[in-house]
Amino acid sequence: MNNRLKNKIIVITGGNGLLGKAIISRLISEGAFCINFEINHDTNEDLSNVYCDITDTESIDTALEIVLKKYKKIDGLVNNAYPRTKDWGNKFEDIVFESWKQNVDWQLNSYFYLTQKVASKMASQKTGSIINMSSIYGVVGPDFGVYEGTTMTMPAAYSAIKGALVNFTRYVASYFGPQQVRVNAVSPGGIFDNQNEIFVNNYCKKVPMRRLGTPEDIAPTVAFLLSDDSQYITGQNLIVDGGWTAI
Repeated sequence: MNNRLKNKIIVITGGNGLLGKAIISRLISEGAFCINFEINHDTNEDLSNVYCDITDTESIDTALEIVLKKYKKIDGLVNNAYPRTKDWGNKFEDIVFESWKQNVDWQLNSYFYLTQKVASKMASQKTGSIINMSSIYGVVGPDFGVYEGTTMTMPAAYSAIKGALVNFTRYVASYFGPQQVRVNAVSPGGIFDNQNEIFVNNYCKKVPMRRLGTPEDIAPTVAFLLSDDSQYITGQNLIVDGGWTAI
């Protein structure tokens, strides 16, 4: 593995999750020092783990203050955490409006706040890379056929939030471009996570590469966009989906 992220301080939210773990592993293998902003653990001495509830602005402020006090800079930010309500996944007609608003607030608004704070710091550094994790369903409508025969569905708020993140990415990229702060989105296709076998079969029949993705399929793209190899790439949404959106 190359060392193209050597000496870079990278903050990633939700690093304990399926994608988060793979992304952190890949970034470390390329020389980065990763700081995992997570609600499920305490802050440790070297700050590889920092307690942070991204739905709480005060918690975000405290976490960033801790990092900047010790490391003086943030080279990269990966907005990856995925907070959601307990009724996440209800069918469209069963979605409670208060639940819809809560999910938009927890996910989209937390990405805005963290991006605002970190991008402003990066602007003063005159360098930095921010990645927003979106989805193919932030780009195209869901194919509900892949859920036939299961109790699964695609949450409506997911499509709304992920679609908003793609254009929010373009906005921030344009705004902070003069300060050499790059902002991009990564949109994975379906990721295998021991889902219902019927769903897996339905999905694999449609996607051109005939398989669901893995976290290890996504992590290298994140590493690339954080590295200087992508130094003239900003405002883009890099779709990693085995061809799903090509047909």
